[in-house]
Amino acid sequence: MEYNIDKIYSVSQVSNYLEALFSTDQVLQDIWVKGEVSNFYKAKSGHLYFTIKDDKSQLKTVMFKYKSYNLDFEVEDGIEIAVHGYINVYKNRGEYQLYADQILPEGKGSLYQAFEKLKEKLKEEGLFEESIKKKIPLIPKKIGIVTSPTGAAIRDILSVVNRRFTNVSILIVPSLVQGEKAADELIEGIKYLNSREDIDLIIVSRGGGSIEDLWPFNEEKVARAVYRSKIPVISGVGHETDFSITDFVADLRAPTPSAAAELAIANREEIENQLTNLSKRLFQNQKAKLKSAKDRLSSLTKRRVFKKPEELFTEKMQKIDQLARELNWNMEKMINSKKEKFKLLSGKLDTLSPLKTVKRGYSITYDQQEKLIRKIKEVKPGDQIKTTLIDGKIISSVKNIDQSGGINE
Repeated sequence: MEYNIDKIYSVSQVSNYLEALFSTDQVLQDIWVKGEVSNFYKAKSGHLYFTIKDDKSQLKTVMFKYKSYNLDFEVEDGIEIAVHGYINVYKNRGEYQLYADQILPEGKGSLYQAFEKLKEKLKEEGLFEESIKKKIPLIPKKIGIVTSPTGAAIRDILSVVNRRFTNVSILIVPSLVQGEKAADELIEGIKYLNSREDIDLIIVSRGGGSIEDLWPFNEEKVARAVYRSKIPVISGVGHETDFSITDFVADLRAPTPSAAAELAIANREEIENQLTNLSKRLFQNQKAKLKSAKDRLSSLTKRRVFKKPEELFTEKMQKIDQLARELNWNMEKMINSKKEKFKLLSGKLDTLSPLKTVKRGYSITYDQQEKLIRKIKEVKPGDQIKTTLIDGKIISSVKNIDQSGGINE
């Protein structure tokens, strides 16, 4: 028999290879395993070591201390549990084991899986989106509370309300908070409060309990009723470590019923202190602005212009005098220019004037229509004519016409 020894792996190499295989397997990295606890041991470090087994096999399991804080029951040999975590290789011993991050008593495991399935479904539908959360009023006038009227939750809420803001009205809508009928009663309570006009805020609440006790707050129909509420809803269910589907859908999640009341109602004393501080700041701010204005006014009144306001006009008056002088000078210059031009034109006109010709011994003759007679043919015997001389006019009648002896001859 021949053996191929071209490639021989060390033990560490094999362990590393198996670790790589385990870490890439989606089933092994997010798995629930159920079985009976055996060989339970709690180390001084706080880590839990045990084996879970059934009638055919067993699986070593470890839960580190920081993962065990949320356990609400004692793990011990012989009990049936459901464990969530991932499986990998413990290389020091060459063993595979389950690294646990959640342990539930058997029976709760199926509820937890149903919780996770519904949570993922509603998340994908967008029911948990922060952008759709309604704003919680600072000081609601009236709060509707859907809860058990006899439970510790309502006592805690009322105690906080009385301590923080006594004049807030409270309307309690009684409802079962566990059991088969609880979900329907919670839904009816939410619907009723939404039908009223005087409710500003709704609190859905109950005290702590097991996952079975809190289950009505994990039902889909309750979650959708909270989502459909037109009035803002605060969810205060269980203890700080408890989470319900209602918590994720509500507009605000409170870790406890008392915390729900504190989130719903502002502390009156805190508001009064804020108002006092704001009043002081407003007064100081106005005081500072008034002082600044007074200082500015005082500075302005010390200026020369306020002591002798007439000086505001001296420069303007000087400017007016200067403009008046310039106007007179320009007018005089323009008039002189026009006079010179007039004299020049008058001289030219005088030179061309027929009066000048008359003065030299000539005369001007017109017909009866005062039309200038230039040629002999423009008159005939018997016409009345008017002759203008230097010192008057002669009106005469034409007897004869002699065409000889004209100027052109």
